[in-house]
Amino acid sequence: MPVACRMLTAADERALDRVAEGLSDHAVIPEQSRAFLGDPRHRIAAARHDGTVVGFVSAVHYLHPDKPPQCWINEVSTAPSHRRKGIASALIRLVVEDARAAGCSQIWLATEPDNEPARELHRSVGA
Repeated sequence: MPVACRMLTAADERALDRVAEGLSDHAVIPEQSRAFLGDPRHRIAAARHDGTVVGFVSAVHYLHPDKPPQCWINEVSTAPSHRRKGIASALIRLVVEDARAAGCSQIWLATEPDNEPARELHRSVGA
């Protein structure tokens, strides 16, 4: 079965119940997952393989009183078992497409200067 990537919505509250080993820093907290997915400014694109989330990109649409909406990509993660297969770049592209459709004028993505794998990924998607 191929990896399927898509934006999650509030209707996907159970989508993050099953995540691959090494995907996230901590175990998913169901209440926080529901709150995140239920907030219309929070966005998350997820990649699933055989019913397990193997990659995600989380973002927030940021509003400011005197600027158009912007998107801040907060975290990009791929399970060690699924790295270097184009999943992270596909998920970033989904979030960028979603942000543009929502009217975001800018999309922010950052990492530490010494995180060369992340910097390489960011360059590969045009950041």
